[in-house]
Amino acid sequence: MAARAPTQRLLRLSRPISTQTTASASASPKTASTTTLNPAHSQTITLSDGRTLGFAEYGDPRGRKTLLYFHGYPSSRIEAKLLDKLALAHSIRILALDRPGYGLSTPQRPRRSLLDWPRDVEAFAASQHLDRFAVLGLSGGGPFAVACAHALPPRTLTAVGLFASAPPWAAGRHHMTRARRILRVLANRCPGLVGALTMLALRFARWLVGTRSVATRLDAWLELANEQAREKEARRLKADPTAQPRTVTAPDARPVAEQRVALLDMLIGEPFAQGPDGAVQEARILTDDDWGFRLNDVTYRDSPIKIWHGTKDVNAPIEAIRYLAGKLPNAELHEFDQDTHYTMGEHIEAAVLDLMGETQKEKK
Repeated sequence: MAARAPTQRLLRLSRPISTQTTASASASPKTASTTTLNPAHSQTITLSDGRTLGFAEYGDPRGRKTLLYFHGYPSSRIEAKLLDKLALAHSIRILALDRPGYGLSTPQRPRRSLLDWPRDVEAFAASQHLDRFAVLGLSGGGPFAVACAHALPPRTLTAVGLFASAPPWAAGRHHMTRARRILRVLANRCPGLVGALTMLALRFARWLVGTRSVATRLDAWLELANEQAREKEARRLKADPTAQPRTVTAPDARPVAEQRVALLDMLIGEPFAQGPDGAVQEARILTDDDWGFRLNDVTYRDSPIKIWHGTKDVNAPIEAIRYLAGKLPNAELHEFDQDTHYTMGEHIEAAVLDLMGETQKEKK
């Protein structure tokens, strides 16, 4: 789908708010994964309050540019593996962080807020000796990228991006689906119940995918998806011989059984390795009308905050994203006609390269 012409709005900015934390040396991983991960994909640091923060490194370890990747909801750092080859080809270093309660990162108690995340990010950046970096929030990671744009010293950020971002509920609850409105109520009033139901659902899902019949069907679906991806890529390259092959949406060359295990690990293994606390907390945070700051007070101003979003996204209605772009002091909204939350993946490569100031033909 072609993107509409981006809209850009510039408003007066307020003074920056900075955070200060420190991080110590790496801690031992605290989760058992269903797959064997590359050591670079299972790293940790210990924060000043004793919590563990997990992260993975993808792309070029000595890349010219650094991108901090904030995963979706619920998910984990290994989500960013899809960008590994793209980042390597363009000399980009990707550091994907687990938010509290996901993957290797221990939960944060008591009542966590959106603005706690920039403090963790600043501590992480200090531990990795990062002076400047870009941030990209995908889906549920979007609001956390906005929080960093507000709370981190602007001099540390080279770019800020939101891809298929979760919406601000301040735009109006009427934009959200009934299921999400119900989740909001339960997460605030009965978090223990949400956690218990989540664990029951996870146990059932793990049992179900372990049965031969479901595993066989899942393998068949993966084979079909790979074949469709091959055909689609062939048509695209035939239509435009100058186009570069895609890496994110390219067919997976691994044995289908290995693909299945990796997929399940990404969907339910790592996100819930420490239980449902992270997801329950974020259900409350992401549906809160108040993010802890006003959108028009966001301090990052060096370049527009770039937003890529599908107009048919039911998870995050475009009306709420337009509200977000309109309130931010400096935003650039790219709308993709007919794309949903799940078809936006076709545009992730171009979005990452745009955010990092690269083009398809600028390779190391």
